[in-house]
This record gives sequence, structure tokens and C-alpha cells, in this order.
Amino acid sequence: MQRINSSIDQTFSMSRIAMGLWRLADWNYTPQQTVELLERVLELGITTFDLADIYCDYRCEQLFGEALKLKPQLRGEMEIVSKCGIKLMGENNNYALNHYDTSAAHVTAAAESSLSKMGIECLDLLLIHRPDPLMDAEVLAEALDKLITEGKVRAVGVSNFLPHQTQLLQSRLSAPLLVNQIEVSLLHSTPMFDGQLDYCQRERVIPMAWSPFAGGALFTDDSEAARRVQTCLEELSQELRMEAQQLALAWLLRHPANLVPVLGSGKIDRLRMSVAALGMEIPREAWFRLLRAARGRDVD
Repeated sequence: MQRINSSIDQTFSMSRIAMGLWRLADWNYTPQQTVELLERVLELGITTFDLADIYCDYRCEQLFGEALKLKPQLRGEMEIVSKCGIKLMGENNNYALNHYDTSAAHVTAAAESSLSKMGIECLDLLLIHRPDPLMDAEVLAEALDKLITEGKVRAVGVSNFLPHQTQLLQSRLSAPLLVNQIEVSLLHSTPMFDGQLDYCQRERVIPMAWSPFAGGALFTDDSEAARRVQTCLEELSQELRMEAQQLALAWLLRHPANLVPVLGSGKIDRLRMSVAALGMEIPREAWFRLLRAARGRDVD
């Protein structure tokens, strides 16, 4: 499996494809079945696991931790990513509405809660989940730097941040922001044109791509754009002898920003097919055929 090494922090790296666990509770696995899934994913070379405190109605990290407890040696083979900064209404809290909270108290408590739920001593990567209009960059930066100094977090980054928002937080932070996790797919190519991926390349930030298949809409949606892409994928699948899923991934992997797609499937066959895309390259003209299908127009 290919890996992405941080150009900013030489000690940090992640697998070229990450495993997203936001639907872990939906799979209804026992802890032992989760262990077996993790083992098989690791065998494929996928070592980066993406979670967040709010996933599965705040249960994802606990379920993941229950599996690690059965086989703690797996921890040493992984990079564990989690996110915080969103508060969701639910049975286990008294929030009046969904909202953001990047206060020092909440971010610190959320990180410590993630460690406790997963039964680990340190997060490899902690991301601020969404830009918060009330973010005090100095206060948040101090909290993140402290988590690193205390050994509770190895590295930090952001998620869904625009370049100017990332720059603001970085301007107050001693540690480098190594990652920005953003939505990128054939049906959401905006980050390739609005400066997000340009910024990642310039500052050598690793971009993780969530929803690389547009939540499945890439293959099932009936919108005009989706139908165009589906037709193009079908044509290119025959020409290049690649599966449509592999083409969609290879299209992302071709981008020079070195995107790390986050895959949310618990089916090993699909993951294996996706990993195979790492060895496949789309010709430049085929890449632009897919872009034309996605945008509904030729380049200017």
C-alpha cells in the first residue's frame, strides 16, 4: 500500500486510502466481528482509520474501542484520526440545538473523551470538524498545542476549512496543521477550482477526501450530472478495463494534491477493489472526459 508522508512533519504519515467508520454502528457487528474487519482492512494495507466524536450518535469511538480492547496489539499498526467541535442534540446530552463549539474546554474534553472511549493513550490526528464562526483562534490554538505537549494528540488538522480559515488558526498555532479533510468527488469537484487544493499543495497540507463517491450518488443518483458521469464511467470502464468504482477513485488519486480518499464501506471485496485502483492511472484525456461529464461542459 502506498503511503503519504507529511512534508511538514517527517514523523507523520498515513495510508494512501483511509477507512471511514462513520457507519460502524449501522453494520451491527459484535466486537469480535469488528476485530476481524479491522484485521482484514489492515491486511489490505489500509492503516488510517477515520472517526469523530459525534459519529453513530456518539457511539462510534466506543464501538471501535471495544474491538481494540479484544486485540490491543492492533493499535500499533494504525493511525487513528478523530474529529471534534460539533455538538449534536441527542438522548445523552441537553443541547437545545446542534451547534459548533471550539472552546478550549470543549475541545480538550472531547479529545480526552475520545481517548477514554477508545482505550488509547494518544490520537494520531485530531481534526477540528467544522469552521466555527465563534472560533477564537488564539484560545483554540493554545488548547491544541497543549494536547500535543501533554502527549494526548500526536498531530492536528482541520476539516471542511477554507484556506483563509486554515490560515487564521495556523497563524496562532505552534504546531503545523497537517491535514484538511474536505468533500471531493466527481460530483463535487469544487475544491479543485476554489483554491482549497491549491492551498493544500502550496502549504503541503494532506487533503483527505470524504464522500469520494458522493455518498453513493455517483452510481445511483438520477440527477442530470450523475447520469452523465455514470455514462462516462461505463464507457471508460470498457475502454480502460477498470471498474467504475476504481475509475472514480483513480480520478481523485490522479490529482497532484495527493488526495487521501476516505472509504466508508465495511465490505472487504469493495475495499480490495478500491485498493487495486492505487496501481491504475487514468490517461489525461480520460481524466478530462470525466471532468466534462461531471461539469456538463468542456474546459474553456
